Amino acid sequence: MTKKNFCIIMAGGVGSRFWPLSTTATPKQFLDILGVGKTLLQLTYERMVKIVPPENFYVVTNAQYENIVLQQIPDLQPHQVLKEPLRKNTAPCIAYGNHEIRKRTEDANIIVTPSDHLILNEEDFLNTVTAGWEFTQNNDSLLTLGIKPTRPDTGFGYIQIKEEVSEINSLKINKVKTFTEKPELEIAKMFLKSGDFFWNSGIFLWSLKSIDCAFKTYLPKVYDLFTAEQFVLDDVYSNCPNISIDYGIMEKAENVYVLQSSFGWSDLGTWGALYENAEKDEMQNAVIGENVMTYNTKNCVISMPNNKLAVVDGLENCIVVDTADKLLICKRDDEQKIRQFVNDIKFQKGESYI
Repeated sequence: MTKKNFCIIMAGGVGSRFWPLSTTATPKQFLDILGVGKTLLQLTYERMVKIVPPENFYVVTNAQYENIVLQQIPDLQPHQVLKEPLRKNTAPCIAYGNHEIRKRTEDANIIVTPSDHLILNEEDFLNTVTAGWEFTQNNDSLLTLGIKPTRPDTGFGYIQIKEEVSEINSLKINKVKTFTEKPELEIAKMFLKSGDFFWNSGIFLWSLKSIDCAFKTYLPKVYDLFTAEQFVLDDVYSNCPNISIDYGIMEKAENVYVLQSSFGWSDLGTWGALYENAEKDEMQNAVIGENVMTYNTKNCVISMPNNKLAVVDGLENCIVVDTADKLLICKRDDEQKIRQFVNDIKFQKGESYI
């Protein structure tokens, strides 16, 4: 481990596709979605602290979640929780983290990671990050971890690779040719068959110098706002564009590379993604909760509070999620409707249920 290693954890999302468990008050990154006794944020921190000193973490989140972050990661000091006054997507989030790192050093290796992803093979992941940093230290580069796809998934962004430029510890690094956001199924099938497309994990590695140069070139307004002498956070965010790092920089820069990765990754964006990665019983049910009894039920994802007894009979391919004041039952194939359910609830029942 080196003092030059820094980690920016992006933890400001709402996670509406995980309703009713995930709500505006307590989004999914602060929940034990997997039923393992730790939240997704805690798992992210515990994974990264093996190669990043605790004092070199910055968690960027909405101002309302400051106390939750400090409660869940007691190693952090209050100044390490960067409180966004407005949600302005990932580019301002990363620029904010860079701003804090820059105050301490100009010579930093940085990983930017979401707070709510699943990593099954931790050792492989840490070896991948270490190899990636070796590349970014020696090359002016913006490196993203590309996941070898296992199915034609339409819920992920895809990265097409060009020529191989390096190999570190048997891990290949290629120039990026194109980015494609969430393709139609037939196109996703073509991507899978071609072999030169990878899922975009949304995990990035770079040096502070390289990412600063990219902001100056492609998002100069954002860079100027976060390097102004008179730094007033509310003013910065009020004037900042709402833009993702992918659209603002990664799709435009010339020095973008992908590290071919395979470490058991999922973005856990939906109940379906959770189902795919969870342990299942003999009837292929993914059950979260200590007191769930199933009969004639198969291929379901069932999430119940540990203090509630649930008996489920005769369901197939369903999502069943219960909380203290909310219950969701729908077909797994219809999970894309959950966002619409949330919008309808907000309109018809008010915001107390979301």
